[in-house]
Amino acid sequence: MSTRKIATTAVMSALATILMFLEIPLFFMPAFLKFDFSEIPIMIVAFSVGPWYGVIAELIKNLLHLTVTQSAGIGELSNFVIGAVYVLSAGYIYKTHKTRKGAAWSMVFATLIIAAVAAPFNYFTMLPLYAKVYGMNTEAIIAMCREVNKLINTKLDVILWVFVPFNLFKGAVASIITFVIYKPISKFINKKR
Repeated sequence: MSTRKIATTAVMSALATILMFLEIPLFFMPAFLKFDFSEIPIMIVAFSVGPWYGVIAELIKNLLHLTVTQSAGIGELSNFVIGAVYVLSAGYIYKTHKTRKGAAWSMVFATLIIAAVAAPFNYFTMLPLYAKVYGMNTEAIIAMCREVNKLINTKLDVILWVFVPFNLFKGAVASIITFVIYKPISKFINKKR
């Protein structure tokens, strides 16, 4: 572990934490899902110093965000798992294909993977956990989602019409911004002394 890798991970984790505090509600999503730009610095870590450093940065970001959690840690757990899958898959592909095309494909793949992983993860783990911690049944969560989208009537509908689109949207936005800003930032991070 070099000083550069540790410093990059620390600085980008701090930036990601700040960005995670700036959550944005999306009018087309239920109130409990908020969008933030925190995956961008994490992806920069994964691309510039390695995918496992990206996972470490993802963990640091979510541990720091626990200090102000409004979801009893459930949101941070979900954010960590999905974020780790995102940066790990994109980071590994980019590690073997360090070109603009490789970066683009790695982020497209990672965005599709998080949507695919988030579906069963939310269905079998996060929705039941959220309901249990908050002392509600899954029907209450379905009702909250139905307020935004009338197509939602079942738990599976919540996954297909809420979590899959949300993760595709989040992955796509983070990927596009990372694709645009990564090269100039990586020149600074990897600058020889």
